[in-house]
Amino acid sequence: MTSTNDIRRSFLDYFESAGHARVPSAPLIPHNDPTLMFVNAGMVPFKNVFTGLETRPYSTATSSQKCVRAGGKHNDLDNVGYTARHHTFFEMLGNFSFGDYFKDQAITHAWTLLTKEWGLDWKRLTATVYHTDDEAFELWKKIAGLPEERIIRIATKDNFWAMGPDGPCGPCSEIFYDHGDHIPGGPPGSPNEDGDRFVEIWNLVFMQYLQENDVRVGDLPKPSIDTGMGLERIAAVMQGVTDNYDTDTFKALIAESGALTGTATTGGSQASHRVIADHLRTSGFLVADGVLPANEGRGYVLRRIMRRAMRHAQLLGSKDPLMHRLVPSLVAEMGGAFPELVRARPLIEATLLQEETRFRKTLVNGLKLLDEASAPLSEGGTLEGETAFKLYDTFGFPYDLTEDALRPRGIAVDRAGFDAAMAQQKAAARAAWKGSGAKASDDVWYDIAERVGSTEFTGYSSDKGEGEVVAVLVDGVEQIGRVGSGNVQIVVNQTPFYGESGGQMGDAGTITSLGGLRAAVSDTAKPLGRLHAHQATIEAGSVGVGDVVQLAIDVDRRTRLRANHSATHLLHAALRHRLGGHVTQKGSLVAPDRLRFDYSHPSALSAEDIAAVEAEVNARIRENAAVGTRLMTPDDAVAAGALALFGEKYGDEVRVLNMGRMDDADYSVELCGGTHVSALGDIALFKIIGESAVSSGVRRIEALTGEAARQWLNTRDMALRSAAATLKATPDDVPARVMALVEANRALERQLAEAKKALALGGGGPAAAAQAEQVGAYKFEGQALDGFDSKGLRGLVDEAKTRLGSGVAAIVTSVDGRATLAVGVTEDLAGQISAVDLVRAGVAVLGGQGGGGRPDMAQGGGPDGDKAKGALDAIRAALAREPVAA
Repeated sequence: MTSTNDIRRSFLDYFESAGHARVPSAPLIPHNDPTLMFVNAGMVPFKNVFTGLETRPYSTATSSQKCVRAGGKHNDLDNVGYTARHHTFFEMLGNFSFGDYFKDQAITHAWTLLTKEWGLDWKRLTATVYHTDDEAFELWKKIAGLPEERIIRIATKDNFWAMGPDGPCGPCSEIFYDHGDHIPGGPPGSPNEDGDRFVEIWNLVFMQYLQENDVRVGDLPKPSIDTGMGLERIAAVMQGVTDNYDTDTFKALIAESGALTGTATTGGSQASHRVIADHLRTSGFLVADGVLPANEGRGYVLRRIMRRAMRHAQLLGSKDPLMHRLVPSLVAEMGGAFPELVRARPLIEATLLQEETRFRKTLVNGLKLLDEASAPLSEGGTLEGETAFKLYDTFGFPYDLTEDALRPRGIAVDRAGFDAAMAQQKAAARAAWKGSGAKASDDVWYDIAERVGSTEFTGYSSDKGEGEVVAVLVDGVEQIGRVGSGNVQIVVNQTPFYGESGGQMGDAGTITSLGGLRAAVSDTAKPLGRLHAHQATIEAGSVGVGDVVQLAIDVDRRTRLRANHSATHLLHAALRHRLGGHVTQKGSLVAPDRLRFDYSHPSALSAEDIAAVEAEVNARIRENAAVGTRLMTPDDAVAAGALALFGEKYGDEVRVLNMGRMDDADYSVELCGGTHVSALGDIALFKIIGESAVSSGVRRIEALTGEAARQWLNTRDMALRSAAATLKATPDDVPARVMALVEANRALERQLAEAKKALALGGGGPAAAAQAEQVGAYKFEGQALDGFDSKGLRGLVDEAKTRLGSGVAAIVTSVDGRATLAVGVTEDLAGQISAVDLVRAGVAVLGGQGGGGRPDMAQGGGPDGDKAKGALDAIRAALAREPVAA
């Protein structure tokens, strides 16, 4: 038997040997088509190459492209498990020509591979062509030797392909395999063509026309080829089975499902095992490509798929979560061809376990409600839409899960009633929001979010992509027409631009379009926490709702933001290790050039603390451990030891980041929706450049990472070397030399102060003491100095008090016109005379107000330095009025 892996490999080998570039599968999230939820065909990654918007270093290519069809018009979800060939995930084998070869070579390659390389019986093959494509009809006769009755003309759009209403289009040629007359069904185009006897295995698309508004307007300058062959279908043919679920990959997954549940894989359990196997593949690949369960967008589709499989696991009697235990089998079967499965295995397992554990908590109650509500219904009945909505709203039952649960009983669900209940809830939510005190300026954002839903953020896995413009605002007012200049806010359905939140600044970059728009994005905001509003300046062209635009973030800026954000997580953990568990984040700023981290702690960090924290963070960086991401409920995350970040708003699910290891445990585990490095070594270097107080009990650290940290250190090193050269010393000797200079300078300052003091006192000695005089009943010594440093006044007053023994001393100095006055009262008189009262009398003359101190020593000042002697006279007058103590 030829395995599915062998078939994939031989297909790619054949076309590679024929000169085609072997192109790896693109991720399932299409970053070049905002109208698609998932890549659903092999040509999607090459769309811009076919239209001429993108050039590649090859003109022919081959790939095995991952595809998902589970949303929008391409939605096979309801049929999966109940038919032989419907899947939500499948692989599309394809070969492509971008203006190189055309119909004859495409048909030659297909016929050669199928009949000569793979050895299929040519008598079982039938081709179809578009009914007017005589060229293809003749080529099938010439190249394959097929008789005319096995070249069937099809006159419907089934055999005419178009990329959309505008763009390349052309006729198709499909290849069918005949399983034999023991299988019901007829050839394509016949009344019973829907049977399983003839199965389409390959579609060759001949792109040769250009159309506008669904009307052909001319020929393409370079006709091209796009082919698609479902790997699962051709595997069934080559393995001699008529059912895709009987191929080796599916059989292995189904066998493991049967073994883990202890149930038969045929009979009444068959559909459940098939659903589980199919949805396991879809879930695994979507998680590996960056999609996580959510309540909107791609994440919601993933959740629907996961929960449908989990519901079937419950039907099989599985008492414990099942899906995550099947991941090793999935990786064993497909990890060789898709290494992203191997890399993401821990995340896939953790996500499936988390989702199934959470869903099982509500599944029993939800099914009880469903059973009670549907009990009166018989086959052909309809469940009320309001009940289906309650299951969705209360128990997290997606609508199609309710449909699936009732399918075996032949009971339908009232979709109109479900939609009406949903609309009623939205109206109630809006009324509650308006009454919550929200800002009136947010009203426009609420209208946009209600109309178009949340912006889907694709920036965890990509730095560029395409989006469809859903709103344009100028000065907070939504625009109806086009805007061709000035500052605008652009909202798209999906974006790689991170909106400012959780301390991380929003992304900058560019938005462009094929219509000539060029806009510079300076920032990205996140109104309501749901929309991403790009703050942009239009430099060329115009923008309007419905435009498809290309979005590209400033990668260098994002790289620096990632490093700084991840460094804050490491810093938080290091502070807690060094200072204790009381340390919690109180705020942060993650900018491209620096980071700032506020935390609870009562005192400043010592130099030893700072060095230890730096060393611990850099040790984690050097270990270069991968950064892990999990999706959990906030309660489960906190229970698992994750730290919630200050100022972050959390929904039903949160991203949990774990970074590094220490003492056989995760070093840092935090709830965070920001962007981060993939491995800690990407931070490169961490350096604390500041530590200060923010408020009582809150400290702030400022730090740098990477190149900014290196440049900061380099600047300091250059300054040190310059200082060393000035001191004629080595850099290592600078601290000692500087300390010696400081001590020498202090000694000189002391000598200078003594000299100034002696000069102010007339050289000291008897001349200074002779200034004492009798004022009333008290001895008084008053001096007016010019240019003396006011810092030394109190010392001079103390010396005068010593000389007096008993009395009052007052000294006033004038520096640059401003006077400072000090008054001292000896200890024996302090209870009778107040130095404060005396100094206030003098300050009033100097043009000042007040003055203060103690009864034995007070000081004040004023702007009128030329009135120094008058101030002393005022003190004499006040002292003369003092009564003599009894």
